[in-house]
Amino acid sequence: MNTMDINGYRAVIQYDPEIEMFRGEFMGLNGGADFYAKDIEGLRREGEISLKVFLDMCREDGVEPRKEFSGRFNLRVSPELHAEISTRAAAEGKSLNQWVTDLLDEVIHAN
Repeated sequence: MNTMDINGYRAVIQYDPEIEMFRGEFMGLNGGADFYAKDIEGLRREGEISLKVFLDMCREDGVEPRKEFSGRFNLRVSPELHAEISTRAAAEGKSLNQWVTDLLDEVIHAN
């Protein structure tokens, strides 16, 4: 997985070939915080600095650093896929919502 955990905050990591550096971007924040480095050790160091600056700014401004998620999102699929998913969920004795939730949880936590 292209993620890095820094002090309890998760960042997505990508390599940018144009500048020949790794770029990290923290997810789930009430604002943007990114960082760059040529290697993983440097990336972690820069991530810690970037996160500290972001958290200090949040404290100064009285802003909650983590974005709040409602637990709801809309998903659009084809009518055919919707029918297949509904049938599969019913066959497993689950609601459509529970079946999709279980599947997403399984995919996210698979190692």
